[in-house]
Amino acid sequence: MTSPRFDERKRRLSGVVAIPVTPFDADGAVDSETYGRLVDRVISAGIDVVTPNGNTGEFYALDEAETRHCLEVTVKAAAGRASVVAGIGHDVRTAIGAARHARDAGADLVMIHQPVHPYVSTEGWVEYHRAIAAAVPELGVVLYVRDGRIEGEQLARLADAAENVIGVKYAVPDPVRFASVARDAGIDRFAWIAGLAELSAPGYFAVGATGFTSGLVNVAPSLSLEMFRALRDGDFAGAMTVWERIRPFEELRAADGSAHNVSVVKEALAQLGLCRADVRPPSRPLTGAERERVTAAVWPGLLTR
Repeated sequence: MTSPRFDERKRRLSGVVAIPVTPFDADGAVDSETYGRLVDRVISAGIDVVTPNGNTGEFYALDEAETRHCLEVTVKAAAGRASVVAGIGHDVRTAIGAARHARDAGADLVMIHQPVHPYVSTEGWVEYHRAIAAAVPELGVVLYVRDGRIEGEQLARLADAAENVIGVKYAVPDPVRFASVARDAGIDRFAWIAGLAELSAPGYFAVGATGFTSGLVNVAPSLSLEMFRALRDGDFAGAMTVWERIRPFEELRAADGSAHNVSVVKEALAQLGLCRADVRPPSRPLTGAERERVTAAVWPGLLTR
């Protein structure tokens, strides 16, 4: 069972888990001042959990110094008002170093990105996460599950070995599979986070999710919170009303295998005057026609002028 000392952190994961973008300045460096303002904006809107260095934050396009800096900026901007979940990953040694830095910087939890390796065994997957979790027993740990081969048995065994494993961000695009895995692992044992954001959240909440991740929250935090409250209260009709509003924007992000997932969010933020639209390879900036489609999706879908 989860230790009571992690109860509050687990509770907060049952909500909207914001994944902030990483803004860049005109020289291509991380824009710290803008980053802090973006984090403050979502927390001031009512968000309880922020994950710097998530995929919407271009984790794999940042170097180690940049990811550590982004975490530090987030902790400072959060100022105790929200839980900070540091995205970490890569090899075990690098991930442990990042986790210990997150602990020392004041983060509450870490989210371990899926192992980037062409040959992942389920036993090796368990050991990878166990080693990282064991290195930071003071922190809550969220698993990022994108591999449909991972079953409830592996999750339960991992939690038996590391009591600080308290959350699962489930991003396998199959809510039926999720329902089975969650129940085999222990539906009450973890905070179950729908890891494919708002468009898929209703389906995952119907079978046991209690929170969802969001990149949309960078642009329209009130809509993400409105959808969460409806899902939490079992108001699926209300949730689907929000779903219809956000669908054009989220479908732009999901197109072409989510190639423009970050570019669309940053373009919307640029149109709002909140940050530059720049992204790093392997993402790319949007074309003029694509920018026009973002404009059409944002107004009046997400926002009113």
